[in-house]
Amino acid sequence: MRTAPIEIVIPREKAVFWLDRNGRWRNSAGPFRNPRIIDYFHAAIRRDAAGYYVVQEWEGVREKVYFPFEDTALFAVEVVTEEPAEMVLNTGRRLPLDPEALFIANDALYALAGEECIKFTDRAMMKLSDLMEFEGEEYYIRLAGRRHRIREKEIPPCIK
Repeated sequence: MRTAPIEIVIPREKAVFWLDRNGRWRNSAGPFRNPRIIDYFHAAIRRDAAGYYVVQEWEGVREKVYFPFEDTALFAVEVVTEEPAEMVLNTGRRLPLDPEALFIANDALYALAGEECIKFTDRAMMKLSDLMEFEGEEYYIRLAGRRHRIREKEIPPCIK
């Protein structure tokens, strides 16, 4: 009979790493540099009622480390602009690029997916640049053959 793994939970205030406002993992020594470790941490992001954490499992142990983040824990790191357009998150998850979910706050582009805010990285923004239009103080994006206004909004609770 298989037993449930022992769970170790590290609270956010005891985490020794965090995610900065640009989606980079950091610790007291500075930004993480090893691409494999960076990818591993991003892929291990999960969320529950207590917040975002990274999880790893080994030999009957499941470790959850709730981590601080400066803006949001989810980032669009890649954008596929061919229809149907989609965004690829730092976690590896792919979501449709819904123009109605886009908004601007803190001089950055975000998407709302349920209760989660996703911030677009500079790299993803470069991919979107050909689809973006500016008219006066308003921002627009061309998707699915239509021009959609991107609204500005107050900072929602999902952004720190």
